[in-house]
Amino acid sequence: MNSPRDLRRRIRSISGTAQITKAMQMVAASKMRRAQQAALAGRPFVRLLYRIQRDATSRMGEFKHPLLEAREVKKRAVILIAADKGLCGALNTNLFRLAAEFDPKTTIFVAAGRKAAQFVARTHRQLAAEFTYADTPQFSEARALSGFVRDLFLKREVDEVQIIATRFENTLTQHPICVEFLPIGEIKGLKIPGARPEQELAADTTESLFEPSAKDVLRYLLSHYLDIYIYQVMLNAKASELSARMVSMKNATDNAESLIKDLTLEYNKLRQGNITKELLEIAGGQSE
Repeated sequence: MNSPRDLRRRIRSISGTAQITKAMQMVAASKMRRAQQAALAGRPFVRLLYRIQRDATSRMGEFKHPLLEAREVKKRAVILIAADKGLCGALNTNLFRLAAEFDPKTTIFVAAGRKAAQFVARTHRQLAAEFTYADTPQFSEARALSGFVRDLFLKREVDEVQIIATRFENTLTQHPICVEFLPIGEIKGLKIPGARPEQELAADTTESLFEPSAKDVLRYLLSHYLDIYIYQVMLNAKASELSARMVSMKNATDNAESLIKDLTLEYNKLRQGNITKELLEIAGGQSE
C-alpha cells in the first residue's frame, strides 16, 4: 500500500509531465493550423500540374525524355520523408514499416528528417544522402532533394525512385503512402481528381502542337513538376507530423490529468482514514 508521501511524490511528478505535454500540445497546435493550410492550399495546383503532365507526355509523339524512361529495376532509391522529432504517435512507425518492406540489397535511401536517417542507420541500410526541412518547408529544400534523386536516375545509378511519406487527410487522420516518383508516369495508388485514366489518354488521337518544341516544353515542365511534387509531399508530411503530435500530446495530457485525479482521490481516502484512526485512538485513550 502506498504511503501519503509516495502518493504526493507521484502526483507532483505526473503534474510536471502534464505541464510539459500541455505545452507541447499548444506549440504543435499553433504550428499545425499554418501547416494544414499550406498543405491543402497547394493541392489544386499540384493536381492541375499532374493533369497537364499526363496530357503532355501522352501526346509528345516520337520524342523521348530520359525522365520518362522505364527500365528494368535492378537498383531503386526510396525517398523516406519522416519527422525530425518523435512524440507524434505511430506516424514514424507506420512509415518505417513500409520502408522495411524494401530489399536492403537493392535499395538505397534518401532520408528527409532526422528520424528517417536514424531508421536507416539503425537497420543498417544504405543511406545515399540526408536532407532536412523546416517546420515551414521551403521550395528550395524540395528542389535540392528533387535535384539529387533526379541526378541519380539520369546517371543510371538507380532505375526507379519511390517516395514513402505521410498523406494528410485531417487533424485525426494521416495515411502512410508509397508512390512512384521516377520514371515520371501515372501516380498509382492515389486518385487524382480530374485526371483521365491511362486507357483514355492512350486512346486519345488529338494532335498537339508544342511551342517552341516538345523537347523544350517537356524539359521545362518535367523538372518543375518533380520539384513541386516533392514540395507538396513535404507540406503534407509536416502537416501530418504536427497534427499527430498535437493529438498525441493532448491524449497524454488527458491521461495524466485522469491519473492525477485517481491518485488524489486515493490520497484523500488514505489521509481521511489516517485522521479517523487517530481520532479513534484519542477517543479510546480518553475513555480509559
